[in-house]
Amino acid sequence: MKVTGDQIVSFMQEQAYKPMTYKELEKHFGVGSADDFKEFIKLLNQLEESGDVVRGANDRYGVPERMNLVKGRLQAHAKGFAFLIPEDREHPDVYINANDLHTAMNNDIVFVRITAKSQGGGRLEGEVVKIIARANTQIVGVFQGMETYAFVIADDKRLARDIFIPQQAFNGAVTGQKVVVRIVNYPEGRSAAEGEVIEILGHKDDPGVDILAIVRKHQLPEVFPDDVMAEADAVPDRISEEEIVSQGRRDLREKRIVTIDGEDAKDLDDAVNVEVLENGNVRLGVHIADVSYYVREGSALDTEAYNRGCSVYLTDRVIPMLPHRLSNGICSLNPQVDRLTMSCEMEFDADLKVVSHDIFTSVIRTSERMTYKNVRLLLTGEAEPELVERYAYLMEDFKRMEALAARLRSRRMKRGAIDFDFEESKILVDEDGKPTDIVKRERSVAEMMIEEFMLAANETVAEHFTWLKVPFLYRIHEDPDAEKLMNFMEFVTTFGYAMKGGKGGTIHARALQNLLEEIKDTPEETVISKVMLRSMKQARYDSQSLGHFGLAAEFYSHFTSPIRRYPDLVIHRVIREVLENGGTLSDERHEYLASRMNDIAQQSSERERIAVDAERETEALKKAQYMLDKIGEEFEGIISSVTGFGMFIELDNTVEGLIRLSDLTDDYYNHHEQQHALIGERTSKMFRIGDSVKVRVVRVNMDEHTVDFELVDMKPRKEGVFPRRAGGGGGKFKGAGGFKGFRGGKGAVGKGGADRGKGNNRGNDKGKDKDTSNDKGKGGNGRREKGKGGYVAVGTGASAAPEGVRGRKRGCGDGAAAAGEAAPQRVEGGGVTDAAGGAKARRKKSSGDDAPWWDKKRGKKGRAGGGTLSEGGSLSERLAAVGAGRTDSGTGRRAAKGRGGIALGGGGGEAAPDTGAAPAERGAVDWASGVNALAKGGRRRSEGGEGSDKKRRR
Repeated sequence: MKVTGDQIVSFMQEQAYKPMTYKELEKHFGVGSADDFKEFIKLLNQLEESGDVVRGANDRYGVPERMNLVKGRLQAHAKGFAFLIPEDREHPDVYINANDLHTAMNNDIVFVRITAKSQGGGRLEGEVVKIIARANTQIVGVFQGMETYAFVIADDKRLARDIFIPQQAFNGAVTGQKVVVRIVNYPEGRSAAEGEVIEILGHKDDPGVDILAIVRKHQLPEVFPDDVMAEADAVPDRISEEEIVSQGRRDLREKRIVTIDGEDAKDLDDAVNVEVLENGNVRLGVHIADVSYYVREGSALDTEAYNRGCSVYLTDRVIPMLPHRLSNGICSLNPQVDRLTMSCEMEFDADLKVVSHDIFTSVIRTSERMTYKNVRLLLTGEAEPELVERYAYLMEDFKRMEALAARLRSRRMKRGAIDFDFEESKILVDEDGKPTDIVKRERSVAEMMIEEFMLAANETVAEHFTWLKVPFLYRIHEDPDAEKLMNFMEFVTTFGYAMKGGKGGTIHARALQNLLEEIKDTPEETVISKVMLRSMKQARYDSQSLGHFGLAAEFYSHFTSPIRRYPDLVIHRVIREVLENGGTLSDERHEYLASRMNDIAQQSSERERIAVDAERETEALKKAQYMLDKIGEEFEGIISSVTGFGMFIELDNTVEGLIRLSDLTDDYYNHHEQQHALIGERTSKMFRIGDSVKVRVVRVNMDEHTVDFELVDMKPRKEGVFPRRAGGGGGKFKGAGGFKGFRGGKGAVGKGGADRGKGNNRGNDKGKDKDTSNDKGKGGNGRREKGKGGYVAVGTGASAAPEGVRGRKRGCGDGAAAAGEAAPQRVEGGGVTDAAGGAKARRKKSSGDDAPWWDKKRGKKGRAGGGTLSEGGSLSERLAAVGAGRTDSGTGRRAAKGRGGIALGGGGGEAAPDTGAAPAERGAVDWASGVNALAKGGRRRSEGGEGSDKKRRR
């Protein structure tokens, strides 16, 4: 009896199945002959290698989900730990300690056993039990030689350990060179991975080596294999009339069809035309290069295109999906030559309804190769007379295109599509690859026209083939995670905007687009747009039509770029086959194509992510390189992100850099996560996301591709004398050392005073008593704030062990145990998933004199100018305005027990068990950890009672 893998897996998934040995399985399936037995064992081994089945320690087989195992991809962090991103999208991520990785490295496909679950099942921890597929066989890094051995420091910082190279494996490499290393032995226990040098790219400072290193790091194939090039060379340069007639193509060569692309584009894969019909309707024609005619299924060209997935556009080069002979030659819709195309024509009535459409193979001859710049100049009336004269015969067509595109866009916006209008940049480089300038990419009427026409064609094709029920590939964008959306809705309230969610925390895309329109041309536009984008999931390819949230489209596919995207090539192939077979497929072809689509969708999505990572890394590299000779220069920028270790500033040229918390020397600043702000303890000075600042370039790190800024006119930090109020005496406030005269005592976890730096745990009056200690990390003045994704260490000297799969660890300010260290965070859906702690203070829009003190000088829609954070209002008024207030001595939440005076609430808490104190009011925002309370008012010791620190008196 011939047994298939699906039969074995289905049997093991049955509820009554108990793990069996291979002999028991052989008996169950009735395997007879010796040859069948060999095939059966071979099949079991293949299923085990692919991770579909697992063999336990007792040689019994089962499926992973029934054996407490989770299959997925590792996402490692530079600090050594990792997360498992499960293959099952419904399964939560799993945190894996560095000691539990067991030789696994970033991006490996592994099995993980769940070892711990938090209450409520929110957080999972696990250990790697088996590596299914290694992602890292080659590593790119910098060679550092010793006398008898060497190390290679990997460019990918998620590979936390250096690679050990024995002397016999140097292969001519010397210190400072970029090399490619093949891993011979993977890391185990305390042993580093061992490798051998297989390629020397050149010295790390040599021109071109930087980009080449990125190409090798992401294993982007630069050279096409010989058999692929042979097939490409065999493709004819011209199209014969016999070809056109024999294929039954529709002849569109007499129509005025144009391509509109960037000035430096060479692979022209789309052309358009718009015409008015006799009935008054408008017909839009979108004509795409018929690459599938030349790249046949199963050919060497097809296999190579599948492996590459897409073209990759780096700063100074393109790594194409297809050889140039095809992409820039016979497939490119060059002007005044015959080209084979796949066309989609759509007829729109007066109400912009598609009353008919047609998808067919065709032949075209484009009239002109237009550029975005020239079309923009013609439509805006800015063109020179020579340009107007040259393209006079096309002006009516361009005006029709502009009018149709405007109406299409308006319709798309009304249905709720989200239109991010980010300013993109283009890095100009010289012949050595050195950046000479960074210019903004213009998104003019010409770009928008083509964008709308391609969207219309993609939707029409997707809907057509959805109803035909043939195997197909779709571009999907799933609804955002409800928790991320709620965090975003709270975030925008700090800018005075309000959004209403639907049932169950859902929100329609239209509400997000309305917000984008509301923030248009405001200082906070870029910041809010980026945070919104990060709150969404990543678009991907799928074999099922699941809709596109961002476009508010029920049906969507990628049809328009088969030269540079493999999914487009595949659906062209399906379209051709359906057209040639009278609108259907044979059962055999239907079954085969359906079995392939999931694999193609996954491969295409993975290759797309690799291409995006390589493009982003290249851009960061070149931007850092561009800023190298700008050290000491001053620029205007906006605060694009605020963290516990500083704030990121984005310049007008899109370069982003960091101002470290330690470089803010005029005060001690605390990070308030809910408000996305840094606030000074003494001056109450606030730096908030979206604010404009003037900065100076101070450092550029070419190894990390990072830029550091400092604020212009930043005053040095001064030690001030701050008299303590009742119960404290009059000692000096020594900054990082805490209040002088406030004993640290033996009971404190940290040493020194009760405040910053090495001071005691805030509220940790019982010192080492674990029952009342509220901070797992070592160090001083910190507390753990419960967040939606874990715990965040807030305050100086504080750190907290990662408590949530999507949490992060931060130390804020001087003496911090984790200062400057970003801890567990995971990139998903194109953005960072952050812990968000406590209840967030909502603000309504305000104007005139009613504007709260933190909203002055916004200057938007009638808001009053005037006071700043450090002005207007008494301390109590300002604390009240942000939700913080004083409580009676000893009656704060558990973290404040034993010290007088300040509610440290970020979302409420239970009464301290020793004192019976009432919980802190829910919703109070923790500004008391440093806004004004410490510097202005000090703290009082508890007066007696069980809340006093008994250990301190020993």
